[in-house]
Amino acid sequence: MKELLAVLKDCGYDAHFVENKEEALSLSKTFIKEGMSVGLGGSTTVDEIGLLDFLVKKDDITLFNQYQKGITMDENIHRRRAGILTDIYVTGTNALTRDGKLVNADGSGNRVAALIFGPKKVLVVIGINKIVDNVEDGFKRLMEVSAIKNIDRMNSKAIEMGKAPRHNLDNIANKFTYIKADEKDRIVLIIVNEELGY
Repeated sequence: MKELLAVLKDCGYDAHFVENKEEALSLSKTFIKEGMSVGLGGSTTVDEIGLLDFLVKKDDITLFNQYQKGITMDENIHRRRAGILTDIYVTGTNALTRDGKLVNADGSGNRVAALIFGPKKVLVVIGINKIVDNVEDGFKRLMEVSAIKNIDRMNSKAIEMGKAPRHNLDNIANKFTYIKADEKDRIVLIIVNEELGY
C-alpha cells in the first residue's frame, strides 16, 4: 500500500489509506466545510461508510442530492447538473489502477464529467476490492462486476416502485472514462482496507 500511495501522490492525487469504514467517514468529514456546495455521484461505497447520511443531515452546506425521494425528474437533472459545479463532489469509482488511473462507466455521465472537470475538489472513497493492475483490468471489472451489480440494484428498486426491470447494461454503462489526476490535489482519494461498493 505504501508503494501505491507513493505512485498516487506522484500522479497528483491527495491520496490517503485508512483501515475501516469508520476511519474513512471521519477523514471524509474533514473535507466538508461549512458553507460549501456539495455534489454527489452514484456510489454505494459513499453510502456504506455513512457519508451520504452525514451529508444529508448536515445543514450548513448546500447539497445537490439527486437521490432525494419525491423530487421530479426535472429537479433530479437540475441537481445533477448543479452538482458538477460545486466546491466538492463526493463519489466512488469502479476501479483504481496501480499506476494511478480511475476507471469508470456511467449512464448519464455526471459522475465521470465531475471527475474530469468542474468541481473545485473531488472526494473519491475506494474499497480495496476496486484496486486493479491496469486499465484493461479496470474495464473488465466494471463490465463484469460493477455494471452487473448496479443493474441488479436498480432493478430491485424499480420492482419495489412497481416499474419494469431493465435488462440492458447500456442503461448504466454507456459513457466510459479512465483519467489520471491533472491539477495537483484536486482529486482526493481515500482508500479503505475493506471491500466496499460494487
